[in-house]
Amino acid sequence: MNGNAAPGVTGDGTARTRLERGRGALGPALQLVHTGRAPTRAVLTAQLGVTRATAGAVAAELAALGLIRVDVRPTAEAGAHGRPSHRLAIAEHGPVALAAQVHADGFRAALVGLGGRIVATAPACETVDADPARVLGSVVQSGAELLRETGRRCIGAGLAVPSAVAEPEGTALNPLHLAWPAGAPVREIFAAQVREAGLTGPAFAGNDVNLAALAEHRHGAGRGARDLLCVATGHRGVGGALVLDGRLHIGSSGLALEVGHLTVHPEGRPCHCGGRGCLDVETDPLAFLTAAGRTPGPEVSLLDQARRLIVEEPDESRVRAAIEALIDRLGLGLAGLVNILNPDRIILGGLHGHLLQAAPDRLGAVVAERSLWGRSTGGVPIRPCTLAHNSLVGAAELAWQPVLDDPLAALA
Repeated sequence: MNGNAAPGVTGDGTARTRLERGRGALGPALQLVHTGRAPTRAVLTAQLGVTRATAGAVAAELAALGLIRVDVRPTAEAGAHGRPSHRLAIAEHGPVALAAQVHADGFRAALVGLGGRIVATAPACETVDADPARVLGSVVQSGAELLRETGRRCIGAGLAVPSAVAEPEGTALNPLHLAWPAGAPVREIFAAQVREAGLTGPAFAGNDVNLAALAEHRHGAGRGARDLLCVATGHRGVGGALVLDGRLHIGSSGLALEVGHLTVHPEGRPCHCGGRGCLDVETDPLAFLTAAGRTPGPEVSLLDQARRLIVEEPDESRVRAAIEALIDRLGLGLAGLVNILNPDRIILGGLHGHLLQAAPDRLGAVVAERSLWGRSTGGVPIRPCTLAHNSLVGAAELAWQPVLDDPLAALA
């Protein structure tokens, strides 16, 4: 040792060297903890393919950034041998993303931390103005108030809308159920409202079902799937999304998987696309209520009214007939998608998830019977989505992505 060196310099220098070597692993390491795939430092070391010392330096740096917590004195589980590995967890009071969702029956704002954990939500609003700037201004103000109340640092903002969002412009191509003008520049408007509210970080916007699929793939029913198909109906209409090899597939211009306009009943209801009998009008909450002989009321959303019927009156004759009719039409659409996409898992959101739970065997049988892959392989696993507010969580994932890609640069 150099006699002029102060005690500890050599050790600190070694630690800095390890961190420099592992700096490129900060993003991958954070993604592993974020998605629950690295609960301990030992698992992190194995997943990253680095030395234990480098993994320790990476974990320490993420902890210093306020993103994760490292438990250096974990308790060994019963029956375990050897010294237990340091446990890794999301920092309880770390930064958050502002997430916003707008749909036909209202809008909501939330703060979402790493791990897809919703930290706080603002009361939902049930009125959506025809002017997107007014709506987005209101939802951003709700989120800004949550940030003031919690004192959390905001790393960015994400917005989920019930419309295809064209790329790279960030325009809502056809927001029919919101009465917004076609081609509304929602990302630009949202970003302007975020800046006006004094919030820092980038702002993003995306289709609500795409974002629900992203959230479910990272934190919910889609975890572990390689090629994940998501089909969902929320308050009005039907949307689809595809996650391939862990990445959301949006097509060349953001418009992929417009599954709502697959024809499943040629003599069915007219659709706003100009066709007839599309999934969009044959398997959404309004279609279910109509098939069940119920007149929708204004007191709660169409989705809540349909869900209540399935949960409370599943054996009433008209309700049961409506469940079976919608399942058969949904199954026909899913079978066509299976033939084209060959997913290894299907997840269903909104009303579709409740239909699946009401008659899981029927839906699986329809898909298997109508799809080539289903007949030869025994069918694709079909599961309901599991995350509450998955579109909100997915909107937050957009805002978190720059941090997951490069934590040091994003939080500088």
